[in-house]
Amino acid sequence: MDLFSPKHLLIILLVVLVVFGTKKLRTIGSDLGQAVRGFKESMKEGEQEAETPPKPVEARQLPTQERDKVAAGEKAPTSEKTSV
Repeated sequence: MDLFSPKHLLIILLVVLVVFGTKKLRTIGSDLGQAVRGFKESMKEGEQEAETPPKPVEARQLPTQERDKVAAGEKAPTSEKTSV
């Protein structure tokens, strides 16, 4: 006796249909389809990112006055203003 015979699968399908209902099964199916599509898209994006070489990072230096202050342990000036 086979576990996955058509007769057994039909009984399982009917039980699932009774437990969840048709509307809930449709919702689950569409959600699952969207999740699979999103996963495939992210895999394609990941492959494309792996194929493209990384962009070089541009090094910047602080102006000499600010660099000297930071080296001396002083706080670097900020442009944010706080209200009291």
